[in-house]
Amino acid sequence: MTRTHSPVTQVVAIGIGAALFFVLGRFAAIPTPIPNTSINIQYAILAVFAVLYGPLVGALAGFIGHLLIDVTGYGIWLSWELASGVFGLVVGVLLVRHAIADGEFGRSVAARFCLAVVVAHALAWLLVAPLGDVLMYSEPASKVWAQGSLAFLSNTITACVLGVVILSVYARTRTRTGSLSHDL
Repeated sequence: MTRTHSPVTQVVAIGIGAALFFVLGRFAAIPTPIPNTSINIQYAILAVFAVLYGPLVGALAGFIGHLLIDVTGYGIWLSWELASGVFGLVVGVLLVRHAIADGEFGRSVAARFCLAVVVAHALAWLLVAPLGDVLMYSEPASKVWAQGSLAFLSNTITACVLGVVILSVYARTRTRTGSLSHDL
């Protein structure tokens, strides 16, 4: 069962998600040999927010968080900021129905989560970001697809591993549906 969240809860989740995305992306990114591309752990947090609060929260937290990283570092690079929003949106849509908040996070949900992460990262880093770079910024295709491929691979691994751990721990803190009984 998926819980619906009030607009206030969603706005707060967007703000916290974007802030966490920014802090992790700005201060915990691991550089790679490919220019302007790093190994990032913030996508695990973004995926968790998208799963727990929905696709709108995932999309906006990803877009705003990435925008904040770029504004304070490289400068605005819209194609990659949109890609982060697409990632959050897709993960949220693909896991719109789950029972994690009810304490259920078994192997099938973990597998669905990882599949959603793979699909979302593929769309974000193998399509949206490189295509946007070529169309918006006239970047060389070979460069942006190399960047996108590394981002896809590294972000998928980190988001799957850390996301499964976080969601598993979170689910264990929740009371399972039907686990409480009333003795007469």
